[in-house]
Amino acid sequence: MLRHLGGTHRWAEETVRTRATSALPDQHFRDLSPYAEEDAAEIAPWLVEGAELLAETLREAGPDAELWTPVPDFGQVAGGRADFYARRFTHETALHRADAVLALGEEYTLDQEVALDGLDEWMALGSLPMHFEIHPRMRELLGPGRTLHFHATDTAPEVAAEWVVDLTGDAITWRRAHEKAAVAVRGPLTDLLLIIYKRRPARSAGVEILGDEKLLDFWLERVSFG
Repeated sequence: MLRHLGGTHRWAEETVRTRATSALPDQHFRDLSPYAEEDAAEIAPWLVEGAELLAETLREAGPDAELWTPVPDFGQVAGGRADFYARRFTHETALHRADAVLALGEEYTLDQEVALDGLDEWMALGSLPMHFEIHPRMRELLGPGRTLHFHATDTAPEVAAEWVVDLTGDAITWRRAHEKAAVAVRGPLTDLLLIIYKRRPARSAGVEILGDEKLLDFWLERVSFG
Protein backbone atom coordinates (compact mmCIF):
# COMPACT_ATOMS: atom_id res chain seq x y z
CA MET A 1 0.00 0.00 0.00
CA LEU A 2 2.78 2.45 0.85
CA ARG A 3 4.53 1.72 -2.43
CA HIS A 4 1.26 2.37 -4.23
CA LEU A 5 0.73 5.66 -2.41
CA GLY A 6 4.32 6.81 -2.88
CA GLY A 7 4.08 5.89 -6.54
CA THR A 8 0.96 8.00 -7.00
CA HIS A 9 2.69 10.94 -5.30
CA ARG A 10 5.57 10.73 -7.76
CA TRP A 11 3.22 10.25 -10.71
CA ALA A 12 1.25 13.37 -9.74
CA GLU A 13 4.46 15.31 -9.10
CA GLU A 14 5.77 14.53 -12.59
CA THR A 15 2.39 15.35 -14.12
CA VAL A 16 2.36 18.79 -12.48
CA ARG A 17 6.07 19.51 -12.94
CA THR A 18 6.04 18.73 -16.67
CA ARG A 19 2.59 20.27 -17.27
CA ALA A 20 1.63 16.97 -18.88
CA THR A 21 -0.97 17.15 -21.64
CA SER A 22 -1.91 13.46 -21.43
CA ALA A 23 -1.79 10.65 -18.91
CA LEU A 24 1.67 9.51 -17.86
CA PRO A 25 2.46 5.78 -17.47
CA ASP A 26 1.22 4.48 -14.14
CA GLN A 27 2.13 0.80 -14.16
CA HIS A 28 4.87 1.36 -11.57
CA PHE A 29 2.32 1.95 -8.80
CA ARG A 30 -0.28 -0.53 -9.99
CA ASP A 31 1.92 -3.61 -10.36
CA LEU A 32 3.50 -3.92 -6.92
CA SER A 33 4.87 -7.44 -7.27
CA PRO A 34 8.53 -6.24 -7.42
CA TYR A 35 8.20 -5.07 -3.80
CA ALA A 36 6.92 -8.32 -2.29
CA GLU A 37 10.17 -9.05 -0.41
CA GLU A 38 11.12 -5.47 0.34
CA ASP A 39 12.63 -4.33 3.63
CA ALA A 40 9.93 -2.25 5.32
CA ALA A 41 12.57 0.09 6.79
CA GLU A 42 13.24 1.47 3.32
CA ILE A 43 9.67 2.51 2.64
CA ALA A 44 9.07 5.28 5.22
CA PRO A 45 11.77 7.74 4.05
CA TRP A 46 10.90 7.01 0.42
CA LEU A 47 7.23 7.76 1.08
CA VAL A 48 8.00 11.02 2.87
CA GLU A 49 10.35 12.09 0.09
CA GLY A 50 7.66 11.63 -2.56
CA ALA A 51 5.06 13.54 -0.56
CA GLU A 52 7.47 16.42 -0.01
CA LEU A 53 8.37 16.52 -3.71
CA LEU A 54 4.70 16.69 -4.67
CA ALA A 55 3.96 19.44 -2.15
CA GLU A 56 6.92 21.51 -3.33
CA THR A 57 6.01 21.11 -7.00
CA LEU A 58 2.39 22.08 -6.34
CA ARG A 59 3.50 25.24 -4.50
CA GLU A 60 5.82 26.21 -7.34
CA ALA A 61 3.17 25.57 -9.99
CA GLY A 62 0.37 27.42 -8.22
CA PRO A 63 -3.27 26.30 -8.22
CA ASP A 64 -4.13 27.61 -11.69
CA ALA A 65 -1.37 25.92 -13.70
CA GLU A 66 -2.99 24.19 -16.67
CA LEU A 67 -2.28 20.52 -17.31
CA TRP A 68 -3.92 17.16 -17.91
CA THR A 69 -6.23 15.73 -15.26
CA PRO A 70 -8.19 12.48 -15.36
CA VAL A 71 -11.57 14.22 -15.03
CA PRO A 72 -13.18 17.18 -16.78
CA ASP A 73 -13.91 20.52 -15.16
CA PHE A 74 -17.26 19.75 -13.52
CA GLY A 75 -18.82 21.73 -10.69
CA GLN A 76 -16.53 21.53 -7.68
CA VAL A 77 -14.08 19.24 -9.49
CA ALA A 78 -11.43 21.54 -10.93
CA GLY A 79 -10.26 19.48 -13.86
CA GLY A 80 -7.41 20.81 -16.00
CA ARG A 81 -5.57 22.64 -13.22
CA ALA A 82 -2.91 21.85 -10.65
CA ASP A 83 -5.28 22.39 -7.73
CA PHE A 84 -7.04 19.18 -8.76
CA TYR A 85 -3.92 17.26 -7.73
CA ALA A 86 -3.50 19.18 -4.48
CA ARG A 87 -7.02 18.28 -3.44
CA ARG A 88 -7.09 14.73 -4.82
CA PHE A 89 -3.82 13.67 -3.23
CA THR A 90 -4.70 15.20 0.10
CA HIS A 91 -7.63 12.80 0.23
CA GLU A 92 -5.78 9.91 -1.42
CA THR A 93 -3.17 10.18 1.32
CA ALA A 94 -5.73 10.57 4.10
CA LEU A 95 -7.67 7.47 3.05
CA HIS A 96 -4.60 5.28 2.67
CA ARG A 97 -3.52 6.44 6.11
CA ALA A 98 -6.92 5.19 7.24
CA ASP A 99 -6.17 1.84 5.61
CA ALA A 100 -2.99 1.53 7.65
CA VAL A 101 -4.51 2.69 10.94
CA LEU A 102 -7.61 0.50 10.61
CA ALA A 103 -5.50 -2.52 9.67
CA LEU A 104 -3.78 -2.13 13.04
CA GLY A 105 -7.12 -1.99 14.82
CA GLU A 106 -6.56 1.59 15.94
CA GLU A 107 -8.99 4.51 15.96
CA TYR A 108 -8.68 6.74 12.90
CA THR A 109 -8.99 10.51 13.29
CA LEU A 110 -9.00 13.22 10.64
CA ASP A 111 -9.08 17.01 10.74
CA GLN A 112 -12.66 18.25 10.35
CA GLU A 113 -11.87 20.57 7.44
CA VAL A 114 -10.16 17.76 5.53
CA ALA A 115 -13.00 15.33 6.22
CA LEU A 116 -15.63 17.85 5.08
CA ASP A 117 -13.81 18.52 1.84
CA GLY A 118 -13.19 14.81 1.41
CA LEU A 119 -16.93 14.18 1.42
CA ASP A 120 -17.55 17.10 -0.94
CA GLU A 121 -14.90 15.85 -3.35
CA TRP A 122 -16.17 12.27 -3.22
CA MET A 123 -19.73 13.42 -3.93
CA ALA A 124 -18.55 15.50 -6.89
CA LEU A 125 -16.36 12.76 -8.34
CA GLY A 126 -18.92 10.05 -7.67
CA SER A 127 -21.58 11.94 -9.62
CA LEU A 128 -19.56 12.65 -12.77
CA PRO A 129 -21.60 11.76 -15.89
CA MET A 130 -18.55 9.99 -17.34
CA HIS A 131 -19.17 7.13 -14.89
CA PHE A 132 -22.23 6.06 -16.87
CA GLU A 133 -19.99 5.49 -19.89
CA ILE A 134 -17.38 3.54 -17.92
CA HIS A 135 -19.84 1.65 -15.70
CA PRO A 136 -23.23 1.47 -17.51
CA ARG A 137 -24.75 -0.48 -14.60
CA MET A 138 -24.64 2.71 -12.53
CA ARG A 139 -27.68 3.90 -14.48
CA GLU A 140 -29.70 1.29 -12.61
CA LEU A 141 -29.39 3.49 -9.52
CA LEU A 142 -31.68 6.13 -11.00
CA GLY A 143 -35.36 5.99 -10.14
CA PRO A 144 -38.24 7.89 -8.56
CA GLY A 145 -38.02 8.55 -4.84
CA ARG A 146 -34.39 7.47 -4.58
CA THR A 147 -32.60 9.93 -2.32
CA LEU A 148 -29.98 9.46 0.40
CA HIS A 149 -29.12 11.79 3.25
CA PHE A 150 -25.81 11.74 5.15
CA HIS A 151 -25.71 13.72 8.40
CA ALA A 152 -22.62 14.20 10.54
CA THR A 153 -23.60 14.11 14.21
CA ASP A 154 -20.39 15.47 15.75
CA THR A 155 -20.15 18.88 14.08
CA ALA A 156 -21.62 22.27 14.96
CA PRO A 157 -24.83 23.28 13.12
CA GLU A 158 -23.07 26.11 11.30
CA VAL A 159 -20.73 23.59 9.65
CA ALA A 160 -23.74 22.26 7.69
CA ALA A 161 -22.24 18.78 7.48
CA GLU A 162 -25.17 17.21 5.64
CA TRP A 163 -25.27 15.80 2.13
CA VAL A 164 -28.16 14.71 -0.06
CA VAL A 165 -27.59 12.35 -2.99
CA ASP A 166 -30.40 12.61 -5.52
CA LEU A 167 -30.99 9.71 -7.91
CA THR A 168 -34.42 10.79 -9.11
CA GLY A 169 -33.39 12.44 -12.38
CA ASP A 170 -31.38 11.53 -15.46
CA ALA A 171 -28.07 11.83 -13.61
CA ILE A 172 -26.66 11.51 -10.11
CA THR A 173 -26.67 14.86 -8.33
CA TRP A 174 -25.80 15.95 -4.80
CA ARG A 175 -26.11 18.96 -2.57
CA ARG A 176 -25.33 20.10 0.96
CA ALA A 177 -28.78 20.21 2.52
CA HIS A 178 -30.99 19.19 5.43
CA GLU A 179 -33.82 17.29 3.76
CA LYS A 180 -35.90 14.20 4.24
CA ALA A 181 -34.74 11.29 2.09
CA ALA A 182 -35.59 7.67 1.38
CA VAL A 183 -32.70 6.66 3.61
CA ALA A 184 -30.68 8.66 6.11
CA VAL A 185 -27.28 7.80 7.55
CA ARG A 186 -26.31 9.57 10.76
CA GLY A 187 -22.91 9.27 12.38
CA PRO A 188 -19.59 10.97 13.13
CA LEU A 189 -18.12 12.91 10.20
CA THR A 190 -15.03 10.75 9.72
CA ASP A 191 -17.14 7.59 9.93
CA LEU A 192 -19.37 8.88 7.13
CA LEU A 193 -16.28 9.46 4.99
CA LEU A 194 -14.99 5.97 5.69
CA ILE A 195 -18.40 4.47 4.90
CA ILE A 196 -18.72 6.05 1.49
CA TYR A 197 -15.12 5.03 0.73
CA LYS A 198 -16.08 1.50 1.81
CA ARG A 199 -13.44 1.43 4.53
CA ARG A 200 -16.02 0.90 7.26
CA PRO A 201 -19.35 -0.94 7.15
CA ALA A 202 -22.42 1.29 7.20
CA ARG A 203 -23.73 -0.84 10.04
CA SER A 204 -21.12 0.19 12.56
CA ALA A 205 -21.26 1.26 16.19
CA GLY A 206 -22.28 4.89 16.47
CA VAL A 207 -23.90 4.97 13.02
CA GLU A 208 -27.68 5.10 12.61
CA ILE A 209 -29.51 4.15 9.40
CA LEU A 210 -33.10 5.30 8.99
CA GLY A 211 -35.33 4.27 6.10
CA ASP A 212 -34.58 2.23 2.99
CA GLU A 213 -31.44 0.31 3.90
CA LYS A 214 -31.55 -1.64 0.63
CA LEU A 215 -31.19 1.62 -1.31
CA LEU A 216 -28.12 2.51 0.75
CA ASP A 217 -26.59 -0.91 0.08
CA PHE A 218 -27.35 -0.62 -3.64
CA TRP A 219 -25.79 2.84 -3.85
CA LEU A 220 -22.67 1.78 -1.98
CA GLU A 221 -22.33 -1.23 -4.25
CA ARG A 222 -22.61 0.68 -7.52
CA VAL A 223 -21.00 4.07 -6.87
CA SER A 224 -17.23 4.38 -6.69
CA PHE A 225 -14.37 6.11 -8.43
CA GLY A 226 -10.66 5.59 -8.84
